[in-house]
Amino acid sequence: MTDEHLWRFSGLDLDDVGRREALCTLGNGYFATRGAAPEAVRDDVHYPGTYVAGCYDRRTAEVAGQEVTNESMVNLPNWLPLTFRFDDGAWFDLRRFSLVEHEVELDLEHALLRRRCRFRDDAGRTTSLLQRRIVHMGLPHLAALETTLIPEDHASTITFRSGLDGRVRNSGVARYEEVERPHLTGFDARELSPDTVLLSARSAQSRISVAEAARTRVRLDGRELSPLRTVIAEEDLIAHEFAVTAGPGQHVQVEKVVALHTSRDAAISEPAAESAELCAEAADFDALLRSHRAAWARSWRTFHFDVRGSAEIRRSVRLHVFHLIQTISPNTADLDVGVPARGLHGEAYRGHVFWDELFVLPVLTLRAPDESRALLMYRYRRLHQARRTARLAGSTGAMFPWQSGSNGREESQALHLNPRSRHWSPDHTSLQRHIGIAIAHNTWRYYQSTADEAFLNDFGAELILDTTRFLAGLARYDPARDRYVVEGVVGPDEYHTAYPGAATPGINNNAYTNVMLAWLCRTASTVLDMLSAHRRRELTTELGLHSTDIDHWDRLSRKLFVPFRNGIPDQFEGYSELAELDWRGYRDHYGDIRRLDRILEAEGDDPNRYQASKQADVLMLFYLLSAEELRDVLDRLGYPFPPHRIPETIEHYLRRTSHGSTLSAVVHAWVLARANRHQAWEHFHRALDSDVHDTQGGSTSEGIHLAAMTGTIDLLQRCFAGIDARDGALHLNPCWPQELGELKLELLYRGHPLSITVTGRTAVVRVGLSSVRTEFSCACGGREALLRGGSAVRFSLEHGVPARTDVSHTP
Repeated sequence: MTDEHLWRFSGLDLDDVGRREALCTLGNGYFATRGAAPEAVRDDVHYPGTYVAGCYDRRTAEVAGQEVTNESMVNLPNWLPLTFRFDDGAWFDLRRFSLVEHEVELDLEHALLRRRCRFRDDAGRTTSLLQRRIVHMGLPHLAALETTLIPEDHASTITFRSGLDGRVRNSGVARYEEVERPHLTGFDARELSPDTVLLSARSAQSRISVAEAARTRVRLDGRELSPLRTVIAEEDLIAHEFAVTAGPGQHVQVEKVVALHTSRDAAISEPAAESAELCAEAADFDALLRSHRAAWARSWRTFHFDVRGSAEIRRSVRLHVFHLIQTISPNTADLDVGVPARGLHGEAYRGHVFWDELFVLPVLTLRAPDESRALLMYRYRRLHQARRTARLAGSTGAMFPWQSGSNGREESQALHLNPRSRHWSPDHTSLQRHIGIAIAHNTWRYYQSTADEAFLNDFGAELILDTTRFLAGLARYDPARDRYVVEGVVGPDEYHTAYPGAATPGINNNAYTNVMLAWLCRTASTVLDMLSAHRRRELTTELGLHSTDIDHWDRLSRKLFVPFRNGIPDQFEGYSELAELDWRGYRDHYGDIRRLDRILEAEGDDPNRYQASKQADVLMLFYLLSAEELRDVLDRLGYPFPPHRIPETIEHYLRRTSHGSTLSAVVHAWVLARANRHQAWEHFHRALDSDVHDTQGGSTSEGIHLAAMTGTIDLLQRCFAGIDARDGALHLNPCWPQELGELKLELLYRGHPLSITVTGRTAVVRVGLSSVRTEFSCACGGREALLRGGSAVRFSLEHGVPARTDVSHTP
């Protein structure tokens, strides 16, 4: 096994435990458990957390004189607890023992967490500790922990305690503590058999039942023992205690296998009964590990991504793919869940679903389209709620929430705590209506990559059309301009939620929102034209669509107002009239100004006053649309945008961005890739490092940034390798960095398994023999080739101009 598959954490740095626990999370798409030590409890260092995808609960608290309701992904009972003591000594705690050596190793290839430790207790006795842990990929309701203790220089009676702990809280994010309330209630703790215990509970508001059964067995030098066990039972905790006497060099091995079910699961009777049965029949650790490894081998084949270059880059890329698979896997496809912004790794953003699939689906769809389809179905199933929200707002169509959870209502917080000032302020980021554009864009791109006509016909078209209905309804005709305007929204930037001194929130004519709305209106019309006459009549009748609506969309695609200043799109109307920030002064005074909004608020100031952005806003246009697509949209709107304006626009906003979001580095690396390779490379490395090195100062401990992690893969695939599915063809525009050597990856395009190799400005596409019978188009630099199973093509761009294209076919 190469080092790119291993992440090692040596020593015990108490200030770094939170980051390590998040990065060492193990999951299978159904549930995940943070990499906390089995003996650890929640304190100022450790934070055990186990999360089931889609398991949410709402609680209400009083904050700043008003009642606030928040929905959170619930921290479920901790299945890890396993600790020990020697004779009558203290229970194991590394901070109270003398540490000789300590290493935690995350094995990415096999999704196995290992721990090696040697320590001395107060009596001077030296002991070795070895632990292995899995959360099973193939059997998604199972997890297992194996602990081996080796007394090196002593004979002792070792007392073990193995159990399930429901005394957990959602307290993994300090700034939420004032508004979080207990989520678990209705506990039932009992012994099932001499080696198995069960803990059941339910969530307080959503009343989701959860049950965990834990089976603990013990061996001495490979011989199974049956020690007398004592039950430790409290309302919300159940454990077994037992003792084993061991001499120097003997191996005491404790194996813990856990089954977890919730009442949201398909094909079950009742969670406790299912967990008890599965736990009783589960194999031992070694057998579970073998089947777990086989399941992960299948996942790695699906996500084969071989990049050369430095070992550090390879390891980071591998880690990012690993956490994507742990969050979204084949086990996710039947769960009715979205893309949680922080994965299943922590409680930041309360496990909510934002627009992060915009950065995840391009990687996922070309490898695991069924999983992408399931994520889009999460949105489709919440169309009724989006329609209800639109209706209550006096609009038609579907108004999707900026933050979504269980049923698709708006879950954005009403108040935001600035941890720097401890002030609570109104939060207006829910005005980001562009979330609907992201959902429609994801739906259309999914179809472009898969040609899944059944999905488009049955679900996707309805998503796109009803989203367009709502967003088109936001546009108001301004006769003075003879254009349509969109008022009272918030753009991707998030720093600007109102005009300075304004009594009402929102800004007008956000360039990103208006341009993408023009794109959406045209795309919606295209989708309608693609449907059969029968389905088109059916949908237009169901949605109440008339020819006047279609005509209105056409007008919007030609007449939406986009603010410009000196040939550059203004972020929103009035943006260029705001004050310029003293960037150098703030950097000199504060050093890290990524969260400039918190700094300004703590000073009694307001980011709404300045030309300062948290992350890419206008520049998101260059991320989502190719240069040709963007030019086409702007030309149709009557805004000429010559090529030289692109680097000018990038430079203009780069100088005014604090990069307060991990996504900022991804998008800026993307837009700079062909204009300024040196800067693009710097931003790419920042994106790679954001969670690995916790560059936001403590943020990673609250959960990894899934969109930023996956965005680095997308940078390599769609940006540097130039692989993109659009306009009915697979497009390539390779501009691969010399530093990365060669790229090899496997993709699935419209049912065709592809092997692609990219070096510099050359790309070779090979189609597997198992490909579907139909041909497909592959294009590069204006040249096009028709490929089928067994064929291959080599494209080469010299100085941006296509060289000879070679196509071969296997008989």
